[in-house]
Amino acid sequence: MQSVIDIVVQWATDVIGAWGLPGVFFLMLLESACIPVPSEAIMPFAGFAVNEGDMSFWGAVAAGVVGNVVGSWIAYWVGLYGGRPFVDRWGKYVLLRHHHLDVAERWFAKWGPATVFFSRMIPIVRTFISLPAGAARMPFWRFTLYTVLGCIPWVIMLTWVGVKLGDNWEEIRSWLHYADYAVVAALVALVVWFVVKRRRRGPQTEEA
Repeated sequence: MQSVIDIVVQWATDVIGAWGLPGVFFLMLLESACIPVPSEAIMPFAGFAVNEGDMSFWGAVAAGVVGNVVGSWIAYWVGLYGGRPFVDRWGKYVLLRHHHLDVAERWFAKWGPATVFFSRMIPIVRTFISLPAGAARMPFWRFTLYTVLGCIPWVIMLTWVGVKLGDNWEEIRSWLHYADYAVVAALVALVVWFVVKRRRRGPQTEEA
């Protein structure tokens, strides 16, 4: 019996097989618009299609990145225009309060670019990061810049692995967890660096 994720993966590969590059764009748009279509299946299969000569490598990468950016815009605008009204009406049912958005706004004001950049390379998190960025009113073009910069290495990596694995492209799903750990470790290290830097700056400011 197929799991839900297997059904989604099969549907995604069927879309790419039938539509080609527009299919890659469409599916990556859905993923970044908070629809759970895994890029870990989309781009490796696109890489397999590149290996078969059905599309170009950079064409697949461009379609994936542009799709991600457009989908992120949709989620960003949902967060921007629906963030606080959503919390007012439905927040209590999902344990959200105004102060949570206040914290998010302060976080994105200080570390928004790094948060968006690194989150774009963490499975699951990358799908939903645009919502709090919008709710925190992160400047739109800054959000777009760091979304693009974060999407490019992720999409290139997945596509390249798909090219190299060929018919065995689905194997990437079994080892991506190790990549997840590396990215999370890098993000934690970055946060620690910011905290240490800020604490060191505090005494220096007081002395001045």
